[in-house]
Amino acid sequence: MNFVIQSMQRTLQKGRYMATTVITAFNEFLQNSVNLDPEDTKAARLDRDNLRTRIQGLETTVDYFPYLYTDADINYGSFSRRTKKRPLDDVDMFFCLMAQGATYNDYDPNNITLTLTDTSSRLYQYTKDDNRTISSIKILNKFKSSLTNIYHYRSAEINRRQEVVLLNLVNKDWSFDIVPCFLTVEQFGKNFYIIPNGSGDWKKADPRIDKNRTITINQQNNGNLLDVIRTVKFWNSRATMHTMGSYLLENIILNYYQHRTDCSQFVDMSLPAIFNHISSAVYQYVADPKGFQGDLNTLSFEQKVSISARASLDYQKAGEARRLETEKDHKGSINKWREIFGNEFPTYG
Repeated sequence: MNFVIQSMQRTLQKGRYMATTVITAFNEFLQNSVNLDPEDTKAARLDRDNLRTRIQGLETTVDYFPYLYTDADINYGSFSRRTKKRPLDDVDMFFCLMAQGATYNDYDPNNITLTLTDTSSRLYQYTKDDNRTISSIKILNKFKSSLTNIYHYRSAEINRRQEVVLLNLVNKDWSFDIVPCFLTVEQFGKNFYIIPNGSGDWKKADPRIDKNRTITINQQNNGNLLDVIRTVKFWNSRATMHTMGSYLLENIILNYYQHRTDCSQFVDMSLPAIFNHISSAVYQYVADPKGFQGDLNTLSFEQKVSISARASLDYQKAGEARRLETEKDHKGSINKWREIFGNEFPTYG
């Protein structure tokens, strides 16, 4: 097959795009249904920068606000990794605090205790009843109460898992997930972040590992992987099966390409193999690349069956769509892709 990128030929009909080739159909699909709107991305990054500046000023304007270690602040999540699909609904940020002599134990990576002995430290305001163990919930509440009066932000609340502060904006579709954290001292050339664990203590985290892993595998596949990840996330979000967690799905795809270099610039050429891989990988152990959480795959057996069955079916359909395209039956191929992705995939015409 001659995979020459053809010029975009499109018309609007009842609010949906139309295409005469599979290539133009996928280009339209990625641009209008899968990938984030570039203007939204630009605006969200500006909002993120403005918010970071405002929060960094709280330690001098809010009584007993924890001292910040701003050099260690980082962005995390799929927006930072560039794997987020439409819609843009949240932007994730770590705000690092000065430890001021606090120490930690790491017997359990998901249940870490932070201990403070210096009663003159600002962090002493956030200790539990024992006056020495730092409460992550108290620090989250301090962030929440301090953020409610920031201009342009509609509301602040702590999420149900008691791990982040959700900050909603005025006249924007996206919110911010604010995570207070600490950065450990390097040992053997490595360190990690400590974030709220939902029960008042702390747990290990390191978004740098996820981001660097995504960058590395994407680069070894000539920069073609991100569109595939976002497209499969769109597929995962459809109400045709149980929806698995986005982070789990992302790692299943990254695992597949970790030792490969053949991810195509044409998304449709990569999809049959990915669907086939998901159909079996969903039953398997999926290791946390950071080594903190163990198995990321906590799906029930019934959920695994649902996802595997759909992936197997769409593997067959994707193979058929590819065959029709090689036979120059673009209408038949596009219609087959619409069976997989639904009405947001362009129609033929």
